[in-house]
Amino acid sequence: MSTAMPTAHEALTVPEVMKALRLSRSKVYDLIRSRQLASFTVGRACRISPDSLRAFIQEQIEENAA
Repeated sequence: MSTAMPTAHEALTVPEVMKALRLSRSKVYDLIRSRQLASFTVGRACRISPDSLRAFIQEQIEENAA
């Protein structure tokens, strides 16, 4: 199953991650605050690398498979 994630960007915005995971803004920020989803900040803008998103998804798959 393919995730609808932009591949041309080096860093994803919170709305892009919301769309990819089909989660609310508050849930994405909860994942970031709890460090389940790695992010970085540039000024006031929060960004997530595509690799961080893929790692989070893979971790969720592995946790739910056990």
